[in-house]
Amino acid sequence: MEPVYRTIIGLARTVFFVQGLKFDVKGAENVPAEGGAVIAINHTGYMDFTYAGLPARTPKRYIRFMAKKEVFDDKISGPIMRALKHIPVDRSAGADSYKAAVDYLRRGELVGVYPEATISRSFEIKEFKSGAARMAIEAGVPIVPMVIWGAQRVWTKGYPKRLGRTNTPIAIAVGEPIQPPVVESGGSIAEPAAELSRELRSVMQDLLLELQKDYVHEPGAYWVPARLGGAAPTLEQADAMDAAEAAEKAAKRRSDAAEQ
Repeated sequence: MEPVYRTIIGLARTVFFVQGLKFDVKGAENVPAEGGAVIAINHTGYMDFTYAGLPARTPKRYIRFMAKKEVFDDKISGPIMRALKHIPVDRSAGADSYKAAVDYLRRGELVGVYPEATISRSFEIKEFKSGAARMAIEAGVPIVPMVIWGAQRVWTKGYPKRLGRTNTPIAIAVGEPIQPPVVESGGSIAEPAAELSRELRSVMQDLLLELQKDYVHEPGAYWVPARLGGAAPTLEQADAMDAAEAAEKAAKRRSDAAEQ
């Protein structure tokens, strides 16, 4: 029993009802009923994690999400995140959060991870970091691919949030668990993790394409990928925007450090 988590889920469902969100969930039976697993989720908006927990309620389980440390430092969200047993990620000391996630997995928890690391401005699936695959291999647990479509319409990077009653359809698909390769003790997991990441990304791309077939897309809309006639940047354009933003942030950090 987790009264805090159950209360938060109840509040979230109430908010979803008030917003008029319409969920279509496929493959919830693929969430393991017991044991650890990495839940790998695509990242198109700030509210993804609130929707990603819904399929896990079919087997009555909870997901422990990896989230940036700043969320835990906030005086309002911090106590809630800790009570829900989510995992803080300090990007300047990532080894600690990685170890915590592996420990959670070995204890039989579901750990939610965004392999893309950042929101995809193109709403296509970006290249993956290897962390999710490495965790699965090290902990000896499966990766469960999950794709969410429509979340970017509620609140995404670079556009105003739409948290009122929008009646937005949100489609979610959960794929079959992918078993990680077994690596002998002391062996390198770099190449197996890279291969597993490629397989995971391919599966998630296929799941996304399936969801998009039955979804009504508005021509020219900012939340629709360029591939489908929307105004979103292409994956290549979005990657360039991300690189420019990262360079700007790095320059600011250097400037701030020099002033201290």
